[in-house]
Amino acid sequence: MIELASALRMLEDMKPELTSSCYRMLGSMDDADDAVQETSIRVWQRWDTFRGESSFKSWVYRIATNLCLDKLRQSKRRVLPVDVYDPAVSIAEPRDTLPETSWVWPAPEFADQPEETAIRRDTLQLCFIALLQTLPPRQRAVLILKDVFEWSAKEIADALDMSAAAVNSALQRARGTMEQAQLRSHTFSAEASAPDRELLSRYMEAFERFDIDALVSLFHEEGSMSMPPFTMWVQGRDHLSRFFALTRRHCEGSRFIPVTIGGGYPALAQYVPDRDSSLLVPWGIHVIEMKDGKILHIQNFINRNLFARFGLPDPLDR
Repeated sequence: MIELASALRMLEDMKPELTSSCYRMLGSMDDADDAVQETSIRVWQRWDTFRGESSFKSWVYRIATNLCLDKLRQSKRRVLPVDVYDPAVSIAEPRDTLPETSWVWPAPEFADQPEETAIRRDTLQLCFIALLQTLPPRQRAVLILKDVFEWSAKEIADALDMSAAAVNSALQRARGTMEQAQLRSHTFSAEASAPDRELLSRYMEAFERFDIDALVSLFHEEGSMSMPPFTMWVQGRDHLSRFFALTRRHCEGSRFIPVTIGGGYPALAQYVPDRDSSLLVPWGIHVIEMKDGKILHIQNFINRNLFARFGLPDPLDR
């Protein structure tokens, strides 16, 4: 039988993988961290109930998954703007927003995790996280454990307190739903191509100069930009040009810091001039989808809390 001290050390080693699993379930690193923290507390509190009838890992995942399921019962599905709204017809400064709990948010890279192999990196793409949110919670848990972490049906059954037959049935239904889902964010994702770092650098330079013509020229003809928590998003070079012109007073003088989001994808953290000081303050994390040497879509996640999550400074000197 495992000693409690050994179990807690094992749990500590499991935390990055457990967090990435909870993030896929919940679509938010804040919620994932809360679930993992509560899992640690419950492992300690309930240690005398662990009989070794299943593996320690399965027991921990059962606790974590049940916590995620509880959270999901109390919340609405998280989304990306392009999946629930049409592009803006008339271009104006964005005003309408939804609460933070409405959106899928990016996660930092899960560092030094051999579990996050190249085949699993795609399952941290934001379009895949959004697609997972379309599944009923228990089907979501089964699919993540099987198709992402490659657990056997028996291991999943042990972790989720299901029969192997129920696991296989849930997995079949989940895969069917995923195949039939028609999410625009999936269409906008650059699935196969490696990130074009030269294009990323050109975007950063053009934005920091706020050269609108140079910026717009980097997009595909029907390229687009979304900005959660704003519901509005913009598509097409003409509309992008008008939008950048409207937001010049806010964005001119911005600086970027390169960051890496979950799955190892490059992104840019934008700092904007503060009106009341000589500082630059956090604004948004730009996740850039590229295809054939052009920008397909930019998701600018406007959320100052993300900057601390990514270990970024607040603020910057101009």
